[in-house]
Amino acid sequence: MGPARAARTGGCLMRVLLVTQYFPPEIGAPQARLSELARYWAEAGQEVTVLTGMPNHPTGLIPPEYRRRVRCDERVSGHRVIRTWLYATPNEGVAKKTLGHLSFMISSVLLGGRRIGDTDVVVVSSPTFFSLFSAWVLARWKHARLVVEIRDLWPAIFVELGVLKNPSLIWALERLELALYRAADHVVVVSEGFKDNLIARGVPAGKITTIRNGVDLDRFTPGEADPAVRRSLGVTGEEVLALYIGAHGVSHGLTAVADAAAKVAPSGIHVAFVGEGAAKADLVTYVEDHAVPNVTMLGGVDRARVRDMLAAADICLAPLRDVPLFSTFIPSKIFEYLAMGKAVVGSVRGEPAEILREAGAVVVKPEDREALAKALIELAADPDRRVAMGRRGRDYVREHFDRRVLATRYLDEVLRPAVKAGH
Repeated sequence: MGPARAARTGGCLMRVLLVTQYFPPEIGAPQARLSELARYWAEAGQEVTVLTGMPNHPTGLIPPEYRRRVRCDERVSGHRVIRTWLYATPNEGVAKKTLGHLSFMISSVLLGGRRIGDTDVVVVSSPTFFSLFSAWVLARWKHARLVVEIRDLWPAIFVELGVLKNPSLIWALERLELALYRAADHVVVVSEGFKDNLIARGVPAGKITTIRNGVDLDRFTPGEADPAVRRSLGVTGEEVLALYIGAHGVSHGLTAVADAAAKVAPSGIHVAFVGEGAAKADLVTYVEDHAVPNVTMLGGVDRARVRDMLAAADICLAPLRDVPLFSTFIPSKIFEYLAMGKAVVGSVRGEPAEILREAGAVVVKPEDREALAKALIELAADPDRRVAMGRRGRDYVREHFDRRVLATRYLDEVLRPAVKAGH
């Protein structure tokens, strides 16, 4: 290792294996977080390998260049990406999704285990839950330290949403979950609420570090709206565009947003939903059945187009269901909204509400249709306020949520200590 590289790494070249079922070219917040972490760690001089599945999320369709392959080895943004076969299925239906998760758990070890080579630290990001098992096996096989990153409290979230109801199954999954946390050398969470939850359930505080989500400030920068993009989002004339872009899941409460859209139609506000997910079909049906006149619905877009969509918006929306556990969930899309200098309305409570208020955004109660409609009408009528909110939000994320800074902190506070502890 040369002097310059040694200086960048503090004299410690690490071989980092990142295990995740989801990774670009798939779109979504987890894919963005993990791909940018891998890129930043590689730029910092570390030897980074990503072990992932064939891209297919959320549609279940594998791109032509990856079809009929059991494994492939790529070089992306300075790091290595090894992909293994999995059972590809759309992001809907618990049984099929579980089969997909189990298939990656098995194939990542059987098809990827020998190919990854030696490693010092294995970082696994959950969900999916079952990838934790494959990472544990790989860490033991390679005599590496294990860092478990928790982006969702699983299975707790599915219990609160009513997806999991069998008490025996819930008990068994929770025991497995805690066993995996105990087996980890370190646990990374994305919110302080998650950390408090784990500590209350017996995970030692000393092995937990909070590394929140953030945003690539070089990619997400304020810019002029493209009229063609606004037209594609359904805007005509001088309408104010309120945009939701991201996963359309059971956790987002998007029917409440559709109801609010109907209430603001006479005020010249157009609402656009962009994305895919398990609740997308139901939302489309709901909008059609209620004949909401001022809503446009588009499918998921390439990550390169997300910035253009955000630039076209006047107001950005960050809703969650009115579920107590969601007070600890921080939608990562809010950081992109703020980085783009947009006025933001969050229908959230707890930790995400605190962040948005500090950033100057408007916060209303989750699934409160009347309050959301009122906030939209007030912001639509006050363009100067929207501009001021955008400036404050951009400054806020620059100070607190620069993903490059967070990636460096991850490296210095979690990965390097983990490797040193193992030697």
